[in-house]
Amino acid sequence: AVSLTDEGIGKIEKILGVDNIYDIGGAGLGLRYVHHLEQALRANVLFKLDRDYVVRNGEVIIVDEFTGRMMPGRRYSEGLHQAIEAKEGVRVQRESRTLASITFQNYFRLYGKLAGMTGTAQTSAEEFHKVYNLEVAVVPTNKPMIRDDKQDGIYKTDKGKFEALVREIKKNSEIGRPVLVGTISIEKNERLSAMLRREGIEHELLNAKNHEREASIIAQAGRPGAVTIATNMAGRGVDIILGGNPPLPDEAKKVREAGGLLVFGTERHEARRIDNQLRGRAGRQGDPGASQFLVSLEDDLMRIFGSEKIKGMMDLLGLPEDQPIENKMISRALEAAQSKIEGFHFDARKHVLEYDDVMNRHREVAYKMRRRIADGSELTKDKISRMFGDEIKKIVEFHTQSESFGEWNIEEIIEDAKAIFSLSPDVRSKLEELKDGRRDKFEIQKEFAAYLNDLALKAYAAKEKEVGEENTRQAEKFILLRTLDFLWMDHLEAMEHLRSSVRLRAYGQRDPLVEYKNEGHRIFQKLL
Repeated sequence: AVSLTDEGIGKIEKILGVDNIYDIGGAGLGLRYVHHLEQALRANVLFKLDRDYVVRNGEVIIVDEFTGRMMPGRRYSEGLHQAIEAKEGVRVQRESRTLASITFQNYFRLYGKLAGMTGTAQTSAEEFHKVYNLEVAVVPTNKPMIRDDKQDGIYKTDKGKFEALVREIKKNSEIGRPVLVGTISIEKNERLSAMLRREGIEHELLNAKNHEREASIIAQAGRPGAVTIATNMAGRGVDIILGGNPPLPDEAKKVREAGGLLVFGTERHEARRIDNQLRGRAGRQGDPGASQFLVSLEDDLMRIFGSEKIKGMMDLLGLPEDQPIENKMISRALEAAQSKIEGFHFDARKHVLEYDDVMNRHREVAYKMRRRIADGSELTKDKISRMFGDEIKKIVEFHTQSESFGEWNIEEIIEDAKAIFSLSPDVRSKLEELKDGRRDKFEIQKEFAAYLNDLALKAYAAKEKEVGEENTRQAEKFILLRTLDFLWMDHLEAMEHLRSSVRLRAYGQRDPLVEYKNEGHRIFQKLL
C-alpha cells in the first residue's frame, strides 16, 4: 500500500498554490483531487511495466499475476487505469462504469454441485473447506514420480543468482538436457534472455508479449538441449514431451539419459501452488526430471522475511555473490513465509467475501426483479401505475410543506407534473379549488395526489390506445429494465464508497461489517 504523507501534501499544495487541498472548490472536490493524487502515486510506485501490465498498440493491458497472461478488456477501477495510462503517455480513456459485479466465491456458489481437479489443490485445502465446504482428496500418480526436487539455491544478490543460472543453463544444455526456466515477470524474463544471448546460448522466450507462439514453443521444449525461458504461463497444465512433439524415439532416449527436463525457478512466488505448478512440468508420467529454485536475498519474499539473518551467515562464510547456500532450514523458512503470506491472502479473500455476502443479498433481489420484468411475469403496467402514484405524491409533498396554504406553490406542482404527462389549462383552477376547501393539510395533499394521478393514468391509457397494447408493453419493459440497470450501477458505486469509508468506524468501537450491513440495507431500500 502507499499513501500521501503530510510532507507530500504540503509539496502538492505549494505546486498548486493553495492553502488546503481538501478545501478546493467545495462539494467534496478537494477530496476527489486527493483521491486522484493517491491513484497517481499508486500507479507510479506500486505498478510496474512488464510486471503488472504491458503497453500494446497504445493501450495499457493488465497481466495476470498468477498466469502471466494478458487480460485484454479488463481495467483497473477508481481512476487507477487512467493514472497508469497517463504515466505511460498513452491515450487516457474514459473510466467505465460497473454494470454488474460478483466475487468468484459467490459466482461458484451459484452452481448446485461443485467439483474440480488440479495438481495443486492440497496447498489450498483449508480454503476449499471453509469457503465451499469441499474436501480435497489426493489421487495417487499413475506411475511412480521420480523427479528430483533439489533444495533451493540461495544467493547474496540478484546479479549473482542470474550469473549462476546462466552457467547452469549452459552446462546442462551442452550435455543435451532440456531446460525450462520460470520467471515471475516479463521484465526478469527479458533480462535473462539478454544474458543468454550475450553468452551465445540459443533459447526460446515465452511471455505475455508473444503468447501467440506459446503452443509451438512448448511443443519443442523437451528437445535435447532446448532452453525455454517462460513466465508463469508455461507453468500451468502443460505436458512437455521429452524428445519434442511429435516425439522422436532417439531424441527422447537421449533426453532421459541426460536426466530428463530440468526446471529452474528464478524466484519463489507468494503462493506455493504456483511454485508447485512450475516444478510439475518435470517428471511427468514417470519420466525422469529435476527442479530447483534459485533465490537471492534481494527477492521480494526474502526481503520481507528475514534475509538479514541469512546475509549475516553468508558474510561469515565469506561466500561470493554467485555461490549459493543449499540449506534445508532456509528452504523450510521460505515455505513457512509463503504459508504465512497465503494465510494473509486467504484472510483478505475471506474479508472480501463477507462484504460481498451483503451485496449478494441485494444482488439476488435486484436480479430476481429484473428476471420477472424480462420474462413478463412482472405486470409492467401495474408497476408503471404505482410509479406514477409514488412520483406524483413526492411532487405534491415537496411543494406543500408549509403549514400556510397561501405559501403552497401550485405553479411548481403543475410544472413538475408536466414533465411526466401533459396537462390541460384548467388543472390550476381545480387545484386551487381543492386547496380552498380549508380542510386538514394531509387530506388536501391526498386529494391533490389522487386528482393528478387520475389525470396521469387517463393520459397513459390514451397513449396506449394510440400506439397499441403490445408496443406499450414492450416500451414499458425496455424502460423498466434500463432504469433498473442505471439504478443498480449507482447502487454498486454507492456500496463501493460505503465500503471504503466504513472502515473508519472501527475507531468509534463499531464493527465495520455490521455498519456496512445496516447502511447498505438503508441504501438498498431507497433503490427499491
